[in-house]
Parts: sequence; structure tokens; C-alpha cells
Amino acid sequence: MVDIYRAIADSTRRTILDELCEQNDQTLFEICARLTNNHGLGLSRQAVSQHLETLESAGLVKSRKEGRFKFHQIDSTPLDEITARWPADASRSSPDASRTTKRASTETEEQS
Repeated sequence: MVDIYRAIADSTRRTILDELCEQNDQTLFEICARLTNNHGLGLSRQAVSQHLETLESAGLVKSRKEGRFKFHQIDSTPLDEITARWPADASRSSPDASRTTKRASTETEEQS
């Protein structure tokens, strides 16, 4: 199994995931066309296919065959595991977040 972090580290693979989020259940041909038309990426079908294989190995893309066509769809389950790893309120403990909170409370006090 491919490491999920390695799979999403590549900008082209992230773009493929974006396209699948926008329109799920696409064939290789459709994905290639969207990458060219929407992002100016002139990748070969073989290159896109290899990216899809990497995403599939990481569990981020599921594929199903219907006749001669293979449809690809996003599966965000592995991403859920990543987001569950860190607490949701971690942003409150960051220095930037505390400055924002202090600024907001100061502005509220000044308005009173």
C-alpha cells in the first residue's frame, strides 16, 4: 500500500482528486480532458493512469469497470483517518489563533 502522504504530496494527484470531487465517476479520458481544459496539464493517458494507480493504492480512489470503461471515484476515508489524528481544537493553541482571539476580544471591549 502506498503511503497516503506520498500520494497527496504530488500536485498533479491533488488536482486529479479535485477534479473527482467536482465530478465523480469519471473515465480516464474524461479526467485527461478535464486536466487539459481546466488546468492546462497536457499529460498522456499513461501518466494520468499511473497517478490514478498511486491514488488507488493509497485508498483515495476506487475504480469499477462497466463494459470497456473504467470509472474512477474519490474515497475520502483515508483522509478522515488523517484528520482524526490531530485534535480539532489544535488551532486554538497556535500563536496566530491566540493573537486573533486577543484582537477580537480587544475590539469587542473597545466597542462597549
